Amino acid sequence: MAEIKIDKTLFQERLSHFYSAWKADKRSGDALFNGASSILVLMGKTEETAQFQKNNAIHFWLLGYEFPATLFLFTLDALYIVTTSKKAKHLEPLKGGKVALEVLVRGKDAEQNEALFKKITDKITSSGKKVGILLKDTSSGPFIDEWKKVYGDISKQVEEVDIAPALSASALAVKDENELRAMRNASKACIALMNPYFVEEMSNILDEEKKVKHSSLAGKVDAKLDDTKFWQTVELPGKSKMPSDFDPSQLDWTHGPIIQSGGKFDLKMSAQVDDENLHAGIILASMGLRYKTYCSLIARTYLVDPNKSQESLYKVLLQVHGLVMKEIRDGANVKDIYAKALALVKSKKPELEKHFLKNVGAGIGIETRDNTLLLNGKSTRSLKDGMTLCVTTGFSDVENPNPQDKKSKTYSMVLSDTVRVTSSDPVIFTGDAPSDLDATSFFFKDEDEPEPTPKKAKKDSAVGAVATKNITKTKLRAERNTQADEGAEARRREHQRELAKKKQEEGLSRFAEVTGNENGAAVKKFKRFESYKRDNQFPPRVRDLAIVMDQKNSTVVLPIMGRPVPFHIQTIKNASKSDEGDFAFLRINFLSPGQGVGRKDDQPFEDASAHFVRSLTFRSHDGDRLQDIANQIGNMKKDAVKREQEKKEMEDVVEQDKLVEIRNRRPAVMDNVFIRPAMDGKRVPGKVEIHQNGLRYQSPLNTNHRVDILFSNVKHLFFQPCQHELIVIIHVHLKDPILIGKKKTKDVQFYREATDIQFDETGNRKRKFRYGDEEEFEQEQEERRRRADLDRQFKAFAEKIAEAGKNENVDVDVPFRELGFNGVPFRSNVFCQPSTDCLVQLTEPPFMVVTLDDIEIAHLERVQFGLKNFDMVFVFKDFHRAPTHINTIPVESLENVKEWLDSVNIPYSEGPLNLNWPTIMKTVTADPHQFFADGGWSFLATDTDDEDGDEESEESAFEMSDSELAASEESSEDGSDFDSNASADASDEVSDDDASEGEDWDELEKKAKRKDRESGLEDEDAPKKKRKH
Repeated sequence: MAEIKIDKTLFQERLSHFYSAWKADKRSGDALFNGASSILVLMGKTEETAQFQKNNAIHFWLLGYEFPATLFLFTLDALYIVTTSKKAKHLEPLKGGKVALEVLVRGKDAEQNEALFKKITDKITSSGKKVGILLKDTSSGPFIDEWKKVYGDISKQVEEVDIAPALSASALAVKDENELRAMRNASKACIALMNPYFVEEMSNILDEEKKVKHSSLAGKVDAKLDDTKFWQTVELPGKSKMPSDFDPSQLDWTHGPIIQSGGKFDLKMSAQVDDENLHAGIILASMGLRYKTYCSLIARTYLVDPNKSQESLYKVLLQVHGLVMKEIRDGANVKDIYAKALALVKSKKPELEKHFLKNVGAGIGIETRDNTLLLNGKSTRSLKDGMTLCVTTGFSDVENPNPQDKKSKTYSMVLSDTVRVTSSDPVIFTGDAPSDLDATSFFFKDEDEPEPTPKKAKKDSAVGAVATKNITKTKLRAERNTQADEGAEARRREHQRELAKKKQEEGLSRFAEVTGNENGAAVKKFKRFESYKRDNQFPPRVRDLAIVMDQKNSTVVLPIMGRPVPFHIQTIKNASKSDEGDFAFLRINFLSPGQGVGRKDDQPFEDASAHFVRSLTFRSHDGDRLQDIANQIGNMKKDAVKREQEKKEMEDVVEQDKLVEIRNRRPAVMDNVFIRPAMDGKRVPGKVEIHQNGLRYQSPLNTNHRVDILFSNVKHLFFQPCQHELIVIIHVHLKDPILIGKKKTKDVQFYREATDIQFDETGNRKRKFRYGDEEEFEQEQEERRRRADLDRQFKAFAEKIAEAGKNENVDVDVPFRELGFNGVPFRSNVFCQPSTDCLVQLTEPPFMVVTLDDIEIAHLERVQFGLKNFDMVFVFKDFHRAPTHINTIPVESLENVKEWLDSVNIPYSEGPLNLNWPTIMKTVTADPHQFFADGGWSFLATDTDDEDGDEESEESAFEMSDSELAASEESSEDGSDFDSNASADASDEVSDDDASEGEDWDELEKKAKRKDRESGLEDEDAPKKKRKH
């Protein structure tokens, strides 16, 4: 009793509220209180029961505690309480409110106690003829017996009326914020025990086919009530934890846990759990908890391997439950809600009317079930904002037309939720425990589904693949079919002209309204930094008026004019120390507008009239101290820059939503796979699981070593077979990067090595009967079979991923190896492969994934005769994104690359030189509209044409006339130092057309110089074409 603390303010507020409602009812005609002029509430001895009655509820509502052997008499003038002396000392401090309070203390003297009861009966008779009592009150004990003896003398003088509906309507039904908070906490506790705990326990029992009794499973759930660690760590289905102020010691059972299955179901509140084994069929679970005396109740139906009729009935139940929820609002009539629910059942399945429950819930609060607020067709009550209800819909004892076994011939279904009435839609306190069909259906029977025959993917020449006939088999240009190439080139040129024109029109329309920087490149703002919010946060050493380095707040505190002035390290440019004579000087330079220190450090003028401190100089005899300060400032500046860079590096990393695990069946799993980027620790294979909204990679070393990938964050999903590779791959390219350990990545890859471990078969008896290459032939066949099986497994798993993520448009893409080419996108030479939507390189990290839809144009660099390689640059539609380069592509792949680019409708151009792309993109982003108005990307094609023209003009400068050629041949025949055979061989090397004998190289060079001098005048007169760079 010493620990009891009654809230005086709350007691007086609630008592005044009750009296106001009573008096208002008196004025309006005694409709609610039935004309009662006094109200009697008795409390006998304490009974060990979880169900509270109205008398218990009034005690808890007013006092927060239950006082046994106590009598409450409410009159219109005062409240009289008869109780023992120990309880009376807790009630005496409650006096002094608007309603008078008189506490009558009982003792051991029977005559004195009888006199107290007579005083109460006198107050009843003097108040009026009608006394309000609780007709269904079951209080008992010596205290009640004594009262009944005294009350019997006046029982014929007064008329007893039932006050239960009035207590419900005026005191208990409408909850305040404190009561609602307690009910929300009770509801969260119900959710935690139902889902995840009960659902996980139930699914494990069914999955492992254990025989567990209902009572044993209920006992496990019951035991969790006292498990403090469980309440601290449990994660609710809504991805939230229990409230920080949640106190598990305040929890108590008010109902259940009741678990029913196997054809025996009782949907009444008084149902008891039995000792039958849990049966895989329809399983009902219900439970009610009390938190700080306020109740919440939840019930769910779980369907294990249901048939079509059971699924159909559950869908009807969900519709009825949803309709009741929709109709619950302030002012709604209870009987109308039930009538609409019953009408829906009749319209959907008339035969179910007789199985539908007689009510759809009741009021809930301190009482588990308020019988004066039943949601049935006879009730005259209306709902009010702030009421709390337990909404229960269900069907009992329904016959199963297709029973799965003997215990499934009849079944019942029920759903219960605790809700709060509002002026609009109700707040469902237990709504986080899912009740939809997908979440409550469990399938454990293995169904042998025939594997669908893999369909060959059709290659659309207009989208991804190029016809095989267009791929040349020869390496040298001289060996190719020139006429076929010319026809393909002409077709490509025509198509590229159309694409370039279309791209130009799109650019003009896209940036028609843009006059400045596209997408608004970041406008520089004057940066502000805050070192301290209050004066008391300064370091204590600032009192010495010395230079103080505050590493914690990245601040340098400088003494200026006798006051400590803080400067954030980001405002300081640098610090230097110098010596002059006997003094040392410390100069601190600050960042300020107009310094012209470069693009990164430049500061804008926010206020043109503002003055800025450019530098401060401090003088001291202690040169070592100033040098130490200068070094500390430099180090602090480096640390600040490093932190800023790390923050910028991680700013695009997104925190994904929580992965919703599959609980009602085994998730699809692929075991023995590795992940890239690799996780910290030992390299061991793990498993990949497909859950409701994403993938999970689980390492076998530690349960915390896992990687979750949500389907909503998947941009591309690739499957790359192990043909011509050492590994088979499922690759996920993400929209936003995630962290794996401490590494940021946008690509996550699951792979398995295709090569098998080599082992020695020496001594194997099979070798005695094998000759020649039979053994090697069998090994090759086994290798091919193993690779084909790996491809089949990974492809099927990739298709399962795509099926699970179809709502997020996840689809499997397979690279076309026949269209691939070698190149250097980063540092090493790798094999790049086009797919339907991307250009990828998935074999060696770092991986490359270029989405074709993001590409604006492609430009081929270093395309000129004589070079063995060329480069390719992709410019993206987002001009602020740096172009992607793939260098050192063999020139043998040039025609294939052009054909592929043309087939996927990417405009391309080519040129002999490498361009300065950062400068080009800076020009484009400065004014995109003007860029396209000036011709857009046509300058790339123009450069190409000009280069071709220059090459033609340069070649024409060295052409020789027929007369000169004849003269050259005569002079060469006269002055030859070689025999005829040697000259013929030499001439064959120079030209196939020239069959004449050649001259000495020195003589040919002299003759060329002479001809150049003779034709110099003609060359100067000839017009020259200016080369563009």
